[in-house]
Amino acid sequence: MSIRTFVRHLNVPLKWILQSRNIINSNRTCGSIAQARLLLEKELDTIRAAGTWKGERVITSKQGPHINVDGSRDDILNFCANNYLGLSSHPEVIQAGIEALQKYGAGLSSVRFICGTQDLHKNLEKKLSQFHEREDCILYASCFDANAGLFEVLLGPDDAVLSDELNHASIIDGIRLCRAKRFRYKHMDLNDLEEKLRESQSSRLRLVVTDGVFSMDGDVAPLVGICDLAEQYGALVFIDECHATGFLGPRGRGTDELLGVMDKVHIVNSTLGKALGGAAGGYTVGPKPLIDLLRQRSRPYLFSNSLPPSVAGSATRALELLLASNEIAQSMAAKTMRFRNGMSQAGFTIAGTAHPICPVMLGDARLASIMADDMLKLGVYVIGFSYPVVPKGEARIRVQISAAHTDSDIDHTVDAFIQTGRKHGVIS
Repeated sequence: MSIRTFVRHLNVPLKWILQSRNIINSNRTCGSIAQARLLLEKELDTIRAAGTWKGERVITSKQGPHINVDGSRDDILNFCANNYLGLSSHPEVIQAGIEALQKYGAGLSSVRFICGTQDLHKNLEKKLSQFHEREDCILYASCFDANAGLFEVLLGPDDAVLSDELNHASIIDGIRLCRAKRFRYKHMDLNDLEEKLRESQSSRLRLVVTDGVFSMDGDVAPLVGICDLAEQYGALVFIDECHATGFLGPRGRGTDELLGVMDKVHIVNSTLGKALGGAAGGYTVGPKPLIDLLRQRSRPYLFSNSLPPSVAGSATRALELLLASNEIAQSMAAKTMRFRNGMSQAGFTIAGTAHPICPVMLGDARLASIMADDMLKLGVYVIGFSYPVVPKGEARIRVQISAAHTDSDIDHTVDAFIQTGRKHGVIS
């Protein structure tokens, strides 16, 4: 019996039946939404209870060594940004962005291969290739996209990827997208890497993947040993240089220059969003056939809008400043050691060695968060890092030194840490 025949027997208008059915379905939907909301709130409460809630402070000024923070006093010392060279607010970098905005507009409203490539994109890619001394370069909206777009294109089911266990989340996500066999070696452990290279010898291509500098600890990958093993076993080497480009090495070229292996690292991914102007954007540099293939197959490149002209203009000027002189990059070492030495002498445990990333190790997530809040009251902007950004039990306050910081800025921050550390029993 059809629903219409059934309704005629009941002598009830069909529209009443349909309205009732819609109400029932609506109630079911509302129930599902309410249940989902309850589950989400429960998960959020768990994060708050664990002390790992990540709030967002609102900055009311431009990025720089001194900033204004909403709800706090003016002129706060900023020791939390990836603004390693202070170029985020450099007048020439800002002016280049303004000029690009005026000449080229706010954006391309398109992807590169349709109508989104301008001459300033090609010029920036050329300069990045020159800076890293590689054959070619491809720009992305971020280095996260660069990492997401590489491995799927380069590696297939007959290949293998060997990745440091503490590589950045974007590398891990990018590797998940490819069909290659996956080997994860212990952090910076060359013996374990060699074991994995032996295990993967039947693969067609093998790619060893590592951060040049690991962003949570500030430790530098053992690239000399990695490159020697890769050469011995016929593998390629990839490094993510987001926390090295612009200031590590005699000319600021990065970890591979610092350790003398520029000719042995085959592929480099890095960012424009840290030392190179601090706005946004990422890129891959490497062999021209690889870059050509990425332009044809890399999904984040093919399906994302082009880098905004103002960003490309700012990054180009930042790069030109570094190509002209290494003076800014060279100022980093002394300032970094001034902070590290002062903190170590006070009794704090500082992870990493000689890198401007200076993690103040605390262990407890809630302690890291409370100490960061207390530091803000003393005029220093730092943030506590906890799980899942770092492993459980390894919470810290990650301090980052900039070339734009003065010795006085650094000394004031050390003094604030000492005062806060004593208050919470971290140091005596």
